[in-house]
Amino acid sequence: MKSKFSKKWEASKQPRKQRKFRANAPLHIRKKFLSVNLSKELRKKYGKRNVVVRKGDKVKIQVGKFKKQEGKIIRVFTKLSKVYIDSVQAKKQDGSKVNVKIQPSNLQIIELNLEDKKRFKSKTEEKVKVTKSPTDSAKTLVDETTKKKNKEEKVEKKLRVKKEKTK
Repeated sequence: MKSKFSKKWEASKQPRKQRKFRANAPLHIRKKFLSVNLSKELRKKYGKRNVVVRKGDKVKIQVGKFKKQEGKIIRVFTKLSKVYIDSVQAKKQDGSKVNVKIQPSNLQIIELNLEDKKRFKSKTEEKVKVTKSPTDSAKTLVDETTKKKNKEEKVEKKLRVKKEKTK
């Protein structure tokens, strides 16, 4: 693996190369490392298993010292791939409290922050397109089958032409 980030790198069994990939990844790829599992109700509702976490999402901690605690996300660190949760704090030696950084893979989203309309825009548009009317969906199925038949016929014609040319 090269010294800097490589877009062509796919995978490796070696942990050192995996760590290097994550450490040198640009921010647009690091954002994907912040994906968090959805609760069962949200999975059914949105048809997705996980979503990139955002400030304001309500989450439940699944693993670690703060297991089973719930809270809202205060801040997301894309560069570090960590998040702060409002109810998760540690006591310092002098008695003051400090927020603890938590890895997103140890969380589960219970409630989504839907202030941003674009967050699930594409999914809702797909549902609207599909559920316009049953006759529309039947028409699209017929159109798709006729397109497939036309393609098959074109391929068969090309094969016939090639055979005739070789004779």
